[in-house]
Amino acid sequence: MDDRGRNGTRRRVLERLFEADGWCSGEELSRELGVSRAAVGKHVRALRAAGYVIEAVTRRGYRLDRTTAPFEAAEVLRGLATEVFGKVGLHWHESTDSTNRDAVALAVGGACEGTVVMAAQQLAGRGRTGRPWVSPQGGVYVSLVLRPRLSPQAAPLVTLMTAVAAAEAVEAVTGLMPEVKWPNDLLMAGLKVCGNLTEVGLVADMVDWVVTGVGVNVSTPAEALVDAGVAATSLQTECGRPVARADVARAFLERAEHWYGALREGDTGAVITRWKELSDIVGRHLRVRHGDELVEGRVADMTPEGWLCILAGNGTLHRLHAGDVIDSRV
Repeated sequence: MDDRGRNGTRRRVLERLFEADGWCSGEELSRELGVSRAAVGKHVRALRAAGYVIEAVTRRGYRLDRTTAPFEAAEVLRGLATEVFGKVGLHWHESTDSTNRDAVALAVGGACEGTVVMAAQQLAGRGRTGRPWVSPQGGVYVSLVLRPRLSPQAAPLVTLMTAVAAAEAVEAVTGLMPEVKWPNDLLMAGLKVCGNLTEVGLVADMVDWVVTGVGVNVSTPAEALVDAGVAATSLQTECGRPVARADVARAFLERAEHWYGALREGDTGAVITRWKELSDIVGRHLRVRHGDELVEGRVADMTPEGWLCILAGNGTLHRLHAGDVIDSRV
């Protein structure tokens, strides 16, 4: 058998172990793939050498530990249930300065909607207002190229959509639902577990492209977060068990495509309603730093464009598209 045939069989062994989601007998693998039991064992050893953790027990067979699967493009694409996101182009990096920066360059160059940039590490990750976003190994960093039919004033809807998609992805993989903090963070146990940065390109006062990116602390070492001086946590810490980064990335792309579809169809209300369900922000008293201005009052609602409405004590209604919440209480 040539290298192409061996690699094809090895890929089928891996796919079968993924599908089994438990024990899979060597005899069954041998019969299904049309190779000897010895050949199956050889392919399993090769997969272990590639980083997969596969148990072997007599009379039970083989079992793949999905949480230890290498975080790479092939693992994200395996079973990805999207029509466009990640299917029209997935640019994978073990390490890059910023997935958003890469995605913006692709968008400016004409990349089609649904193009994805993904990395296992960022060397110069950015948050809102250009603040550094600590992005060590152990996280998932994903940016999407979008070309929505939105006015510039409605661009905040993409940030809300991204936060909803990220929160639902976390729940799908871990069973835990994070809290959404306006405008672009996810919290677990009061600590940041995910951030989002949305950037917009305009042509003649119309939206030409939008790049929205997320950074999720999946198995980020606690010491890396402490050393960075941020009040953050990771999915692994909150779950108390390993979490597969590829599963998080895959779930995010699937939920993002779902909610972006709602935006494209003009159903902005569904996105806003879901965001409010996850944030529990309406009715809360907030103090928000908006540029050089400090806005304080009770959250009345959100506009159809995704702007936050804060009613101040003097009756003034403030509409904000972004800001830093420095105090929140019921």
